[in-house]
This record gives sequence, structure tokens and C-alpha cells, in this order.
Amino acid sequence: MRPVDVRIGVTYSAREVDVQLANDTDADELRETIDSTLGGDGAVLWLTDKRGRIVGVPTDKVAYVEIGSDSDGRAIGFSS
Repeated sequence: MRPVDVRIGVTYSAREVDVQLANDTDADELRETIDSTLGGDGAVLWLTDKRGRIVGVPTDKVAYVEIGSDSDGRAIGFSS
């Protein structure tokens, strides 16, 4: 199994936030978590990468989220 890659576009920033999640991450469950988090006012999207580092992005700054892995060559995107 390959790690799941998450790319988050942040408004007013030229750089993206790239997080490589653990190999056992369920992409569908992750998508549901992101979807429910982006719906909340003042919420923060928290992800833990494969090394245990925690990354937080305020949901009001999220431009888009791509979920994918190197193995499947496709991404699932969200935009707010």
C-alpha cells in the first residue's frame, strides 16, 4: 500500500500544503472528515502525517483539497 498524499491550497498563498499520510489511511474516510470539517465556521482542518507531525489549516483559508496517491494517478478535489 502506498501513502495517501493530501495537497491543500491556501487562499492568498502561492504555496500549497503537502501532507503525506500513513499507508493505512482510508481515502474515503479522510474525504468524509475533510468534508465535515470544511462545513464548520472557524474550524481547523487537522491532519497527522506518516511521521506523526500534526498540520492544521484554518478552514476559512482552504481554497481546495486534493486527495490521491502516486499509485493511482488521480486526485479527489474539494473547494470552498
